[in-house]
Amino acid sequence: MVATTTAGWFDYPVRVSPHHTDHGGIVWHGSYLTWMEEARVEALRAIGVDYADFVKVGCELPVVDLALRYRKSLRLGEMALIRCQMQAVKGVRLVWDYEIRSPDYATLYLTGQVTLVAMDWQKGKIMRKLPPTIAAALVKITKR
Repeated sequence: MVATTTAGWFDYPVRVSPHHTDHGGIVWHGSYLTWMEEARVEALRAIGVDYADFVKVGCELPVVDLALRYRKSLRLGEMALIRCQMQAVKGVRLVWDYEIRSPDYATLYLTGQVTLVAMDWQKGKIMRKLPPTIAAALVKITKR
């Protein structure tokens, strides 16, 4: 499976490997967070924004809020789609919605939302405006 965009969502496929699980073959809760970040980075790359572009302009994106709802456990060997979508930018917050589903979309494993803010890493302060090139590109991925 390869990453795709469906109805505004960016779908990032994963297969559960042994290092994602506990001794019982159930996905460890932190693995979901790693997959969500990977999906977000790949969704940005798909619209032409490499995370390194943020770094080049002195912008970091720390997480300031995180909410997860675990609905069903994934197990060793299973496939899943990490689905992400960015809400329209309001102020300084970048809010991403997530779903983790089976490849056929029938099973919902997790829902989540992550809020990031753009920070000037040298000054250690929140950027009141995103750099124009990045702001323009983000429009391509926002939920409508």
